[in-house]
Amino acid sequence: MEYIIEMCNIRKEFPGIVANDDITLRLKKGEIHALLGENGAGKSTLMSVLFGLYQQEKGIIKKNGETVNIKNPNDANRLGIGMVHQHFKLVHNFTVLENIILGAETVEGGRLKTSEASERVQRLSERYGLKVDINALISDIGVGMQQRVEILKMLYRENEILIFDEPTAVLTPQEIDELMKIMKELVSEGKTILFITHKLNEIKDVADRCTILRKGKHIDTVEVADTTKEEMSEMMVGRKVDLMINKGEAKTGDVIARVQHLNVRNHLSQKLVVNDVTFEVRAGEIVCLAGIDGNGQSELVYALTGLIQPESGKIEMKGQDITKTSIRERNNAGLGHIPEDRHKHGLVLDYNLAYNLVLQRYFTKDFQENGFLKYDKIYEYADELIEKFDIRSGRGAKTPVRSMSGGNQQKAIVAREIDRDPDFLIAVQPTRGLDVGAIEYIHKTLVEERDEGRGILLVSLELDEVMNLSDRILVIYEGEIVAELDPEKVTIQDLGLYMAGSKRGEH
Repeated sequence: MEYIIEMCNIRKEFPGIVANDDITLRLKKGEIHALLGENGAGKSTLMSVLFGLYQQEKGIIKKNGETVNIKNPNDANRLGIGMVHQHFKLVHNFTVLENIILGAETVEGGRLKTSEASERVQRLSERYGLKVDINALISDIGVGMQQRVEILKMLYRENEILIFDEPTAVLTPQEIDELMKIMKELVSEGKTILFITHKLNEIKDVADRCTILRKGKHIDTVEVADTTKEEMSEMMVGRKVDLMINKGEAKTGDVIARVQHLNVRNHLSQKLVVNDVTFEVRAGEIVCLAGIDGNGQSELVYALTGLIQPESGKIEMKGQDITKTSIRERNNAGLGHIPEDRHKHGLVLDYNLAYNLVLQRYFTKDFQENGFLKYDKIYEYADELIEKFDIRSGRGAKTPVRSMSGGNQQKAIVAREIDRDPDFLIAVQPTRGLDVGAIEYIHKTLVEERDEGRGILLVSLELDEVMNLSDRILVIYEGEIVAELDPEKVTIQDLGLYMAGSKRGEH
């Protein structure tokens, strides 16, 4: 059998952890091959070895039957291998065009020539339906658009083997459908795709074969058409996983948070992006803010959590006006926040896990005395949380957070926020980029928090999550709340129409 890529007996180690333990992966030309595994199973590491970001300790890589040596991403590019990383590798103060041609520029007489490049990028973007504004700065565009830039980077370099690392973690349902179409299109033109994910629906939709990893080991490679989602999730987690959310009737109490006539401007464009928003969240309920990415959810959350000041309006928590209070004052008053961007607003990546777990509490009597930190108490507390929330890392509390897998970084944030016993918890895409085991865990945790009388505002782009977790749904479209819906009574199709702005309800 002719394989375009073979990774044979790959071993990759990091301090305290074997990320890839004798893994073999074979890729046929023209297939979409899914790589499935829990967070920390070694998927991204294996792909980083193939892309030349890491060097394996053992094992060989072959392309078309010939052994190749991939020392860095330039070698990978020369071999026609391209990669869209889970956390995009883009230069934020460059334009879209500059990012696409970076490293593959046309230079004449020491000057950068962009006219041909911009024509070529326009042609590629039209051909694959990847609409982008080539003159926009990366810092001004949303994550869905940034991902298109990453895909265009690969197409511009004419890569034939395309690695997508968790490509749908940051996309809306509509963008996911679009991406799936683009992937099928690319394969029909002779490209080969390696698709890292832990979303079983997506594997069923587009993949031909699927390789499953668990704890750094190769479990099996299966034909997707002949394997059920339940079988795949069991191979991935090593036990049966409950894909349904079990939750009883909500027992609501007093109003925990009240937002009145809130208006917020985007700090860059100065456009009004949250327009006269009013709603309340009661103790003991999960209210879900549903909408397509970029409709004002982020700015609304920033205003609630104190990251930006609203233009006008009022935010109350437990009857107290917190509109102008600082972030620390809000946290101390009982606000918890699981942010949408875990790297930007959730963690200090160069701190270790223990320090990240006490970010909002290091100044309390428990963890400091006379301005000096009590290190033993901090590590003791971190060890408790690591065990309680099953946070996996190579060196326990001393692990630099940057080196942890995305899912375990997310678990660290969830552990820190929930353990503070907040009265009002804002959870923004809390399961983004997580595997089924971790999703099951976080969903269960949120329901438990609800049942203990917390008020929860869930911001989610995953329609299934919105339908299954929420007690009430608020739909936001272009910065306005356009409907308040009962998840028991609304269909997913209708919810999609409200989110797209083609239907408005009573609010």
